[in-house]
Amino acid sequence: MHATQAEGVQSLVWLLIALPLASAAVLLVGGRRTDKWGHLLGCATPLAGFGIGVAAFVQMLGYPAEERARTLHLYEWIAVGGFNVDVGLLLDPLSVSFVLLITGVGSLIHIYSIGYMSHDTDRRRFFAYLNLFIAAMLLLVLADNYLALYVGWEGVGLASYLLIGFWQFKPSAAVAAKKAFVVNRVGDFGLSVAIMVMFGAFGVVSFTGVFGAVEGASKGLVTAVGLLLLLGACGKSAQLPLQTWLLDAMEGPTPVSALIHAATMVTAGVYLIVRSGPIFDLSPDARLVVAIVGAATLLVGAIIGCAKDDIKKGLAGSTMSQIGYMILAAGLGPVGYAFAIMHLLTHGFFKAGLFLGAGSVMHAMNDEVDMRRYGGLYRVMPWTFVTFGFGYLAIIGIPPFSGFFSKDKIIETAFNKGGTSGWILGACALLGAGITAYYMTRMVLMTFFGERRWSDDAHPHESPPVMVGPMVLLALGSIFAGLLLTLGGRFQDFLAPVVGESPEHGVHAISPVVLTLITLLVVIGGGIAAYVQYGRRTVPVVAPAGSFATVAARKDLYGDAINESLIMRPGQWLTRLTVFFDSRGVDGLVNTVAATIGGTSGRVRRLQTGFVRSYALSMFFGAALVIGALLLVRL
Repeated sequence: MHATQAEGVQSLVWLLIALPLASAAVLLVGGRRTDKWGHLLGCATPLAGFGIGVAAFVQMLGYPAEERARTLHLYEWIAVGGFNVDVGLLLDPLSVSFVLLITGVGSLIHIYSIGYMSHDTDRRRFFAYLNLFIAAMLLLVLADNYLALYVGWEGVGLASYLLIGFWQFKPSAAVAAKKAFVVNRVGDFGLSVAIMVMFGAFGVVSFTGVFGAVEGASKGLVTAVGLLLLLGACGKSAQLPLQTWLLDAMEGPTPVSALIHAATMVTAGVYLIVRSGPIFDLSPDARLVVAIVGAATLLVGAIIGCAKDDIKKGLAGSTMSQIGYMILAAGLGPVGYAFAIMHLLTHGFFKAGLFLGAGSVMHAMNDEVDMRRYGGLYRVMPWTFVTFGFGYLAIIGIPPFSGFFSKDKIIETAFNKGGTSGWILGACALLGAGITAYYMTRMVLMTFFGERRWSDDAHPHESPPVMVGPMVLLALGSIFAGLLLTLGGRFQDFLAPVVGESPEHGVHAISPVVLTLITLLVVIGGGIAAYVQYGRRTVPVVAPAGSFATVAARKDLYGDAINESLIMRPGQWLTRLTVFFDSRGVDGLVNTVAATIGGTSGRVRRLQTGFVRSYALSMFFGAALVIGALLLVRL
């Protein structure tokens, strides 16, 4: 699909980035003078962006499928020798899908935040950071080259640091923000090196230039670039081995969790891999590694979610797992790209709804996050219960809710890969569906059913309309989004010019009907197991010690310990070795030369006494030596 120049409404897509960026600047520079209306301005800009996105999408539908990619050149950014980079925006079916998700779900989270942050004295600053986040994410998905994408990539990292550590007076929040920032720098290193390799090998960093040149590159080079891009994706999307920051990121306000885990940051890695599809399509090895990372992470995240009593951390483990499904689908190549994005979009609705529901519960329970101190809340929080319930049914994949259509397609596509790897990947995806049903059913039972385990100072109540409204709209998306996207294969056809054809035209390893029934049985089995353990028994307020597996899951399967042993400690020793070499080797050599010159000059300086008699004596002895030498020569 060749890109042509944007026109009409699409020529205004730069406003998608400019509006929230300008709003963030006004709120940060304006200071306390904007406190009274800052939250309104903060909500207005993503809503305006959503309007522009919808108009651009409608205009796009009026073009033939092969002409829907449109570029908007903004200005020349870098022109140094042979290195020329222009700043331009690419609006095509893939980027416009992200635009609608980011601005649509992002707007609902902004509105919800009006109520959730109503008592925070720094609410205006919070909305400024939210706007900065939206602007950076939109630049990331709209950029037409890897270097501009990288600017948005780093902008998202900065905004996430500011939002996760928003309540910086809490040491845990400050540490969590720093951890997210540092871990993401590891992934960012992979992306930055990949861009350098692209320029070094191809002389360009634009998508069209790289994709056109990569076909003539060696397999080793393509694989290296693909693995470096995967490293970048692992950082932003919290995939193994860079997943540990996500659980600690729950220290930020709950709307931040909804924004990071549903519509923006964690989806960036999926976007990067799908956008770089032409690179991965030329390297089966890199693509297989992507699929393996996704399959492993979806299981790890699900297992961690089973052991968390903190409702937000349980949902964080769920996010890690669901992004794993998307990465797995992306690793399957053109047959999985569309389903990775489809699950990303449906996940944006039901996961944002689940996080906002969790925030509603916390709002009513004096910020209590321990589900063991909830129970029976469905009676006093009916709207929260119903909307959270729809998100629950969507994420476990019960028809006709949205997760059923997107996640089942990923499971089906994994099995359709064929061979041993296909069966293993499919089995992992199927097992993950069962574990998802278990931990999500556990969460619903512990939160909304059973005996009331509240503390005496808790007085749970339904959230205000400004919070309930967005939750209702997200619940509707949890119900209908999957059906609307899959009806008649319309979404696959919409993305096909960018990502290739879907597996609907291929051969099925297992009949789709049979596989659907098997998946539903596995899901129901996971739900029943949770009901037996938490629905029919009294939930203790204090968690029992548990087995070794339970303890390991509570400690995030020792992810921090593993990273500390394999990455941090070796890094520290390497740093110490480098410092030793620098101080004793490089500095020692320099200091030795300097000391030698200084010592020599000091000794030579003693010959310059300033006394005439000394100089006369020196001249006398010098003359005597010269005369003596001449006499010896004559003899």
